Amino acid sequence: MPSARHALTVRLPRGATDARPAAALTAAAELWWPEGPRPRLWTDSVRAPADSPAALGRLATETHRPLAPGHRLRALFLRYEDGGAADLVLVADAEELDPPSLWLIAGVLRGELGPHDVRPRADTPNPAGTPAPRTGVAPAPHPDPAMRSLMAALAVVAGRYEGLSYVPVGVPVPAPGRPPRTLGAFAGRAVFAADLTEGRTIGDLLATPLSPFPDGPAPAVGIVDPGPAAGLEAVTVLPYTERPYARTLPHDADTTDATASATTGFARQVLRVRDQLLSLPPGTPLAELYPLGDEEAAAQLALGRGAPAEPRTPRRIDERFAERAASHPDAPALTCAGTTLTYRELNARADELAAGLHAAGVAPGDLVGICLPRSTDLVATMLAVLKADAVYVPLDPDHPADRRTRTAEDAGLRLTVDDTAPLTGHPAHPRPPTGPPTSPAYVIHTSGSTGRPKGVVVPHAHVTALVDATREDFGLTPADTWTFFHSAAFDFSVWEIWGTLLTGGRLVVVDHWTTRSPADFHALVVREGVTVLSQTPSAFTQFMAADRDAGGELPLRLVVLGGEPLDTRPLRLWFDRRPEDRCRLVNMFGITETTVHVTAQTLTRRAAMEGSRSVGRPLPGRHVHVLDPRGRPVPPGAPGEIHVGGEGVADGYLHRPALTAERFVPDPWHGGRLYRSGDLGRLLPDGTLEHLGRIDDQVKVRGFRIEPDEIRHALLEDPAVTAAAVTVTGHEEGDAAAVRIDAYVVLAPDADGGTAPVRHRAARLLPSHMLPATVTALPRLPLTVNGKLDPARLPAPRHPAPAPAPAPARDTGPAAVLTEVWQEVLGVPAIGPDDNFWDLGGNSLYAIRIGTAARERGLPPVPLRQLYLTPTIRTLSEALAP
Repeated sequence: MPSARHALTVRLPRGATDARPAAALTAAAELWWPEGPRPRLWTDSVRAPADSPAALGRLATETHRPLAPGHRLRALFLRYEDGGAADLVLVADAEELDPPSLWLIAGVLRGELGPHDVRPRADTPNPAGTPAPRTGVAPAPHPDPAMRSLMAALAVVAGRYEGLSYVPVGVPVPAPGRPPRTLGAFAGRAVFAADLTEGRTIGDLLATPLSPFPDGPAPAVGIVDPGPAAGLEAVTVLPYTERPYARTLPHDADTTDATASATTGFARQVLRVRDQLLSLPPGTPLAELYPLGDEEAAAQLALGRGAPAEPRTPRRIDERFAERAASHPDAPALTCAGTTLTYRELNARADELAAGLHAAGVAPGDLVGICLPRSTDLVATMLAVLKADAVYVPLDPDHPADRRTRTAEDAGLRLTVDDTAPLTGHPAHPRPPTGPPTSPAYVIHTSGSTGRPKGVVVPHAHVTALVDATREDFGLTPADTWTFFHSAAFDFSVWEIWGTLLTGGRLVVVDHWTTRSPADFHALVVREGVTVLSQTPSAFTQFMAADRDAGGELPLRLVVLGGEPLDTRPLRLWFDRRPEDRCRLVNMFGITETTVHVTAQTLTRRAAMEGSRSVGRPLPGRHVHVLDPRGRPVPPGAPGEIHVGGEGVADGYLHRPALTAERFVPDPWHGGRLYRSGDLGRLLPDGTLEHLGRIDDQVKVRGFRIEPDEIRHALLEDPAVTAAAVTVTGHEEGDAAAVRIDAYVVLAPDADGGTAPVRHRAARLLPSHMLPATVTALPRLPLTVNGKLDPARLPAPRHPAPAPAPAPARDTGPAAVLTEVWQEVLGVPAIGPDDNFWDLGGNSLYAIRIGTAARERGLPPVPLRQLYLTPTIRTLSEALAP
């Protein structure tokens, strides 16, 4: 495992060049390191303005980049295209140089100190892995109240920017008898360990004692170079932070207008919080401290506003469909199993079913369950319910019966349609006057933390507004062919069905078995000439693999990704085959409670190379705000909870007024309501939104708070990995020894060496407490019926197996081979010829593994459908016999 490293980024003033720091480093390196490789200053240009997303991404890359073997220091001078400030990036091996030495080296390169005043030194870890005490470390100082409040304010603001609740601030300790601004003046460093967790007060923070470093925790932020000529400089030294920054604070901490205008926004925010610390009562919660002024907060709100929606009259779904059917009655509307209905025929079938609903007693406003497989009649029944001025509630027949029962009970359904035969053959009935476009169209249930599904009530007008907001940008026309791939109980299907039928396109229904076979689905897309495809990232990963195997041309012009967070890096392989000028990929963020989609980001090869997390800007008529727990805009680029407002915010949760009031809150800036998403995100300076995962996904491992998604992203850095999932178990038991991190990966076809190299490469990016204990390779990740990762179906983690002993001679017939494969895959020591695969704990993932293992042993392919039809060794071996 590579040694730990420290990173330091220092912002240089406008007009700075690389000449002086290059010469200073050359001279200093000759003095400090006469033996071994000597560092030099590298210079590079970033084709973006300073502090732009591209510039920040480049800084993050450089601070994460490992050192070359045998080197102790890497120094990089970065200039930007706007000709403004430059950045000096220093990365050091912790065994060669400690963090204070980086600060001192930076002083030499900036010309403030001479190399003869410097003697850089190393961290010396003790057996427990923490830095051992060094001789000459001065005792912790006792700063005056002004300095203490400044340290506390720096910790608060840095914590808001980095999303940290624990921020150790480093303070240099002058050596006795040395001038305060020479490099050798710092005999040690004290630490102001700021605890910013919920419930802490101003009094608690200001009473924080100082401890000498390295006895205290490693600082996350430091107050460096406290001489009056240079002022106070705050620098992050977090090796894993995504946003390294260097900011300058005025030494005298004056808050006059002249000083404020000359300092950065970061500095103004630190000073603002410092003033609050000094003026507010000691019992004030730290959460009340707020670093932004009115203008800064208003600017953050403006960043998250989408373009105004085009003026239009709100419409109902069924009215818009009827207009389309009347204007283009003979256009193809719906294809299923080789049969196509025109718009006229689909409209007539929906009218017939609506008459049946009336005969069954369905009245306007009633909730009608629909429990049908994906089919022509599923779509026609949805339309029929809307024509009857009722509300459809989709129930997935593939969901467990208990879940369907709970959903039906929660909704209070008038009736459930699981067979359309009783609704057929009734005399036509005059259509009743329908309610306004603001009346509910459907209720889709989402999982609840209590295990009880909660229904989201969405009106007609939100669906038609979503189609209107995307029609022009996406170029949606009657020439398009879409797929109906997702479960009707998953709101992605709302986009697929009504996005097609309200723009005059043709909708191709994908049956259950085809959705479970990426190769078959890929063939359907080619055969049917599909031009618009909607997929979750997990499902699209499998589609990309099928496309790689199949080759040939694809009719696709638009792929919409959504439903779960997207890691863009695996898309590089897609762009190799399908350039972005031929097929547009769009990543969309949205929630059931906000009518499917809220933002859109067109993806490019460059975004994939950079690993962009951007989900783009809000669609017209929508806005997103990133707010703190008090409902205030967070500082620029800082993480916070994503709130969604404008068109698309649902009516609330069915029969749940308390939960509705908790999650759908008043919008104090635009009127209406905001939906509190529970998702973590940040707004970038260009107005795009980065999605950072769920707020409640964080877990604590041996005192470290980690985000499993961060580990997953590190695994996906490996070119051998095309998909990854991470599980953390045991953390809820309270026993630190029981906590374990396990990873699951899908390897690229040309990957060599199995999973051992993957774990080894991950160790280069992750600290030891985040490194997975195991890495298990799977042919593909298991997905739910909605196309999302299904953690419950991940197999037990696989440890490296010992070399097998030579096997005795044995029967090699199909039944014997299948028995061996089942035992290996299912982990069952003995399997009889009539044991049922599914009763033994089999699932679709194991079925795929069995098919792969069977092919490797010379047997014919074992399709998933075949295992359902012949689920025992005896019947399956007979079915596979030639």
